[in-house]
Amino acid sequence: MAPRLRQLGFPTRPGRTAAIRQLVLQAPAPVIARMLGYNDDHTTRLAEEAGGTWKRYAPGNHAR
Repeated sequence: MAPRLRQLGFPTRPGRTAAIRQLVLQAPAPVIARMLGYNDDHTTRLAEEAGGTWKRYAPGNHAR
């Protein structure tokens, strides 16, 4: 779908990045990364750029 949208003149990357930035403001970056199949580093960088507050989130199973 993205190639067709680009062919029609719609920029797809800025919209996708903006959507991910909005998501990382609502949930921890590692959660969003796993949900979308991205690298944690990528979503963490976007979260920092967006001013996210999930810096102390520790992903993983915390059951004892």
